[in-house]
Amino acid sequence: MQVRLNTIVAAAVVMFGSAAYAQDMVVKIGHVAPTSGGIAHLGKDNENGARMAIDELNAKGTTIGGKKVKFEMLAEDDAGDPKQGTAVAQKLADSKVNGVVGHLNSGTSIPASKIYSDAGIPQISPSATNPKFTRQGFKTTFRVVADDVHLGGTLGRYAVKEMKGKSIAVIDDRTAYGQGVAEEFTKAVKASGGSIAETQFTTDKATDFSAILTAIKAKKPDVVFFGGMDAVAGPMIRQMKQLGINAKFMGGDGICSSELPKLAAGAMADGQVVCAEAGGVEGTQKAGMDKFREDYKKKFGIEVQVYAPYVYDAVNVMAAAMVKAGSADPKVYLPVLAKTDGFKGVTGVISFDEKGDVKNGALTLYTYKGEKRDQIAVVR
Repeated sequence: MQVRLNTIVAAAVVMFGSAAYAQDMVVKIGHVAPTSGGIAHLGKDNENGARMAIDELNAKGTTIGGKKVKFEMLAEDDAGDPKQGTAVAQKLADSKVNGVVGHLNSGTSIPASKIYSDAGIPQISPSATNPKFTRQGFKTTFRVVADDVHLGGTLGRYAVKEMKGKSIAVIDDRTAYGQGVAEEFTKAVKASGGSIAETQFTTDKATDFSAILTAIKAKKPDVVFFGGMDAVAGPMIRQMKQLGINAKFMGGDGICSSELPKLAAGAMADGQVVCAEAGGVEGTQKAGMDKFREDYKKKFGIEVQVYAPYVYDAVNVMAAAMVKAGSADPKVYLPVLAKTDGFKGVTGVISFDEKGDVKNGALTLYTYKGEKRDQIAVVR
C-alpha cells in the first residue's frame, strides 16, 4: 500500500510540475549573425550577447501580462551572405518568432527586413549601420547603433582636422556596410576641406591586396581608410607594412574588434589604427559597460569583440516593450517598442525616433596600443 501511495504522490508531483511548467508562456526570440566564415568570431560575439540577456531574463522570472515567461533563443547563421540571410529570415518568420535581434551585417539586415516587415515581426539590429536599413518605410525595423552618416562622417572629419590628413586613400569591400561607410567618410573629408588622393575596391573575401596597395603607395598616403570588416583589414595592414606604406589606418566598427591585432599578426604600430564603434558611454554609465564586460568574460571565458553589449541591450529593449504592453504578440507590443524612450542600457540611454533609429547616437573613437584597444573619445 505504501509503495502504491508513493507512486501516486510521485505521479501527482510530475503532473502538477508539468502543469506549472506548461503555464509558463514561451517567447521565441530569433537571433541571426554570421557564425561561420571569416567574421564568425564577431557573429559568435553577437550570439553570446543575446544568450546572456535571455539567460538573465529567465533567471529573474520575467512576467508578461501576469504570466511567467520562458524566453527561448532560435539562433541562425547567415554567414554574412544576403541569400542565406533571407532564407533564415523566412525560416524564423515561419517559426512564428515573437521578435528578431539581428542581423549583424547591413548587407543581410536590409534584405531580411522586408521578410520581417511582411510577417509583422519586430527586428532590432545591434550593428547594421547602413542608413537604408531604417529608411524603407517599415514599421518593424529598429537599430540600437548610430548609422554610417554619423560613423563615416565623424571619421572623415577626424582624419582631416585631428590627424591632419593631406593624402587620403579610401578602400571599400563593396558590401552595403563597407561601401556605405566609405561614401560617408569621403563626403566628410571633402566637406572638411580635405581631398581623396585615391579610391580602390576589394571584396569581403579577398586576401591579396598587392595590386590596390601598390596603386595607393604611389600617392604617398598619410591616411588609408578601409570600409569593411576586421577579417580583411588585418591582412591588409600586414601587407601595407610589407610594402612600406607607413600611413595611419582608419575604419568603422567593422574593424574595431579585439581580434584585429591578431589578424594583423603584429604588423600594427601603437596608435597607427583609428576606428570608431557605433555607441559609447561616459562617466557613471561607464560602470555598467565595465560590469557587462566582466560578466561576459566570466560567462564565456573570452573578451567582448564589438557588438555583444548592443545585442544584449536589443534583447532587453524588446523584452521591456513586451512587459510594458502586457503581451508578446508582435501586433500588441510593436507600437510600445516604437515609443521606447529613455531605456537605460549598458550601451547608454536608448530612445527610438520615427524611423526606428536610436536618438542622439554616440560613437567611441579608439586606437590600439600594445594590442589592446585604447579609447580616444566619445563623440555625439
